[in-house]
Amino acid sequence: MFFRKTLDIVTLFHKAGSPASQRVATLLKQASAAASSTATEDQASDSAAQTTQRPEFDLNITEEAPTTDQLQTILEYVGPKGIPSIIQGAETEVDALRKFKQSHDTFQRPVVVDWSNGKAIAGDNESAILTLLNALPKK
Repeated sequence: MFFRKTLDIVTLFHKAGSPASQRVATLLKQASAAASSTATEDQASDSAAQTTQRPEFDLNITEEAPTTDQLQTILEYVGPKGIPSIIQGAETEVDALRKFKQSHDTFQRPVVVDWSNGKAIAGDNESAILTLLNALPKK
């Protein structure tokens, strides 16, 4: 019996009016489509072709703010140096959570989160996002 591995979940916290966020959404959609199309083609071919392909992942794009629990997890992923890139004007995790509770608008989009592998990237750094996607475990 064949059991398929659960796909990693990658979430984009998106802001539709933001050009940077739109670029990231397009990049993620293209990467997701390319990964799923090559995965089905390569399943019957040799495994050498699979080593160069990007692994499939579940893409979740939301314009909702993260929950407080999600935000805490994202802040853990980025570490103390990354906090200001996630919450505007925050320097510490406590400060970030306080500011976020006062106003969800302090959450700076776009933010890409790989929940399965504990990574988050704020902003539209295309090479960092592609590196994150390429680091997803292969099936």
